[in-house]
Amino acid sequence: MNTDELEHALYVAERRVLNIQTKLHRWARDDSHRRFDDLYNLVAHPGFLLVAWDRVSGNKGSRTAGVDGRTTRSVEAGQGVEDFLGGLRSQLKDRSFRPLPVRERMIPKAGGKLRRLGIATVTDRVAQASLKLVLEPVFEADSRPTDGPWAVVAPSLAVTGPEQWLRGN
Repeated sequence: MNTDELEHALYVAERRVLNIQTKLHRWARDDSHRRFDDLYNLVAHPGFLLVAWDRVSGNKGSRTAGVDGRTTRSVEAGQGVEDFLGGLRSQLKDRSFRPLPVRERMIPKAGGKLRRLGIATVTDRVAQASLKLVLEPVFEADSRPTDGPWAVVAPSLAVTGPEQWLRGN
């Protein structure tokens, strides 16, 4: 896929994702007890993955490799974005996707102390970004303007994990 085709595909994907996000937000706002049974398929949707790739590759952390040693540039130069996203999509669809451990680095804090920084792989970051694109409009519908972004997620969700919530269990 050449650059012009990728830009056009991204433009179409962004419009499609925004349209779906708008519907999800409206449905969640209109019925707070609504069950969203098919959100997992949206995470693996090619449009959501392409928009997620664009967000991951466009941020400063894209130059940093995870434990697999790959950056967004190395994916573009080697495997190619289309093949990379196709492989991730098939792993998500057949539920074989497993995130890799993060690469840990110690970074300085104010006062001379150090804190751990976990660096996820490019694949994991794209999967997370796609999941965020799907879940954010649903959770935003339940939040109040005065809530911070942390106030929407229940502690039990953080423990059980988003996949269980996606399945509706």
